[in-house]
Amino acid sequence: MDLSGRSPEQMVREGVALMPGGKAIFPTMSVEDHLRLATWTFRKDTERIDDSMVELYELFPVLAERGSQLAGDMSGGEQQQLAMAMTLLLRPKVMLIDELSLGLSPLIVAALCDVVRLLQRNGMTIVVVEQSINVALTLAERAVFMEKGTVRFEGRTRELLDRPDLLRSVFIEGARKDANDADAAGDDSSPEITSIDLAGLAPVEHHDLPMEEREPVLVCRDVTKRFGGVHALSHVDLEVRPGEIVGLIGQNGAGKTTLMDCISGFHTIDSGRITFRNTDVTDWTPSQRARGRLGRTFQEARLFPSLTVTEVIAVACERTVANRSLVADATHQPASYVAEEMTSEKVAGLVEMLGLAPYANFAVASLSTGTRRIVELACLLAEEPVLMCLDEPSAGVAQRETEALGPLLRQVCEHTGAAMLVIEHDMPLLAGLCDRLVAMELGQLLVQGPPAEVLEHPAVIAAYLGTDAAAINRSGASLSAPEHAAGQLV
Repeated sequence: MDLSGRSPEQMVREGVALMPGGKAIFPTMSVEDHLRLATWTFRKDTERIDDSMVELYELFPVLAERGSQLAGDMSGGEQQQLAMAMTLLLRPKVMLIDELSLGLSPLIVAALCDVVRLLQRNGMTIVVVEQSINVALTLAERAVFMEKGTVRFEGRTRELLDRPDLLRSVFIEGARKDANDADAAGDDSSPEITSIDLAGLAPVEHHDLPMEEREPVLVCRDVTKRFGGVHALSHVDLEVRPGEIVGLIGQNGAGKTTLMDCISGFHTIDSGRITFRNTDVTDWTPSQRARGRLGRTFQEARLFPSLTVTEVIAVACERTVANRSLVADATHQPASYVAEEMTSEKVAGLVEMLGLAPYANFAVASLSTGTRRIVELACLLAEEPVLMCLDEPSAGVAQRETEALGPLLRQVCEHTGAAMLVIEHDMPLLAGLCDRLVAMELGQLLVQGPPAEVLEHPAVIAAYLGTDAAAINRSGASLSAPEHAAGQLV
C-alpha cells in the first residue's frame, strides 16, 4: 500500500505508529489521561480498551501504580514506558521507535529491550533509531546507516563493525582511534589521539595540591527537597573539588537531576545549605550563580531555536564580553567593535574545536539531537565556568562521538582547572572520565568512591546497573549480537 501523501492520522489507522524520542508526553496530564487519549482510534470500544489496559499493565506495572500521577513528575524511564504504552495501544503493524535508550538507566533500557524483543517474537515489525551500536547489536538484526539524508550502508548489524569509515567520530577530532579501525583501514600504525587546540579556553586557577587537600569549590550540606509529600532529596551531603570530575549515577527518578537543579538554582531547597566558591549561594537565582561561573547543561539542550549556531554561542559569551555600553554600540565606538571582534574570534575557535564549522550558519531548530548537544557544550565552554554541571551530555550523541567525548572533557578539565559534576548513564564514559562516582537511590546517597569500586558494589548493581551488558556498556568495545529466530528488527 502506497502511504505517500497520507496524513499522520491516516497512517496510524493503516497500522504505522511512532513512539517519539524525547518529548512524548504532556507534563500536566495524568498517566490515566495519557492512556485514555491513546485509545482515540477505538474510543467507543469499551471492551477493547479494558482488555488493552490489562495487557499494558502486565508489560508496564509501574504505570498501574502511577495512574493518577502527572506525567511531568515521573522519571525519564517511567515517561519512556508511558510513551511506549501509548504507542502499543494503537496496535500497530509497524512500530517506529525514536531513540529507545535516550537518557535512560541500564535497568530501564534492558527492560524496554525485553519488551521490544517480545513484540518482535509476536510478529510485529519494528524500526528503531538508536545511537548506541552496542544496544543495536543485541536488539536489531538488520541495520540501515544514514548520513546527511542518504543511506550509506544496509545489511546485518554486525557488519557495521567492519566499516570504520561509517563509525568514525564526526565532530570531536580528539577521539582515540580503535585498533580495530586501524586494521580495517589497512593502517598498521598504533592508535593515536589527534591534538585538540584548547588555546581559546581561558584557564582558571590550577591546583598543585593533592585532590583530597584542595578546598571544595562546591559544598552541599543536608540538602532536602520535597515535591508535595514526596522527598526528592533527603539530607544530601556532597563536595566537589577544583579539577575534580564527579559522576552522579542512579535509576531514573533517584534525584540526580533534582540535585543538579538545586545546585544551579532552578529549585529552591526546603532545608540545608549550598556553598559555591566559599560563598553561601542557597538564596541566589540561577542567573546570579551563572555570573559566579557555575555553568549548566540540561537533559534536553536549551538553546534558542531560531538563532544560528554561531549566534547562540555568541550569546553564551555574554558574561565575558569586553564592552557593555549601549552608547558605545549606538555611536560605533572602537570599544564596541573591538569587543565584537573578540567575541567573534572566541566563537570561531569553539566552532572549529568542536567540528561545528559545517553547521555554523544553520538554525539550531534544524539540527539533530546529537548536534544540538555539541552546540550546548560549546555554549558551556564559552561561559568559562569554574564548575561545569553536565546533565547527560551523551544523550542523543552517536556512539563514536560518545567515545570521543570523554577524552575531550578530560582535556577541558585539565586545561581550565574547572570542576565537573556529570550525570550520565553511559558507564564506559563515566568510568574513563570521572575521578569519583556518587550513586544515588530514592533521593539519598547510596555509595561513593573510585569508579571501579562503585560500579562493582552489590547495591549499585542491584539498584541500578542490572546484568544486561549492552545496556550498561553503551559505548566502548562493541558486543556480539545474538541470533534472532523470527520476526525482524531494524
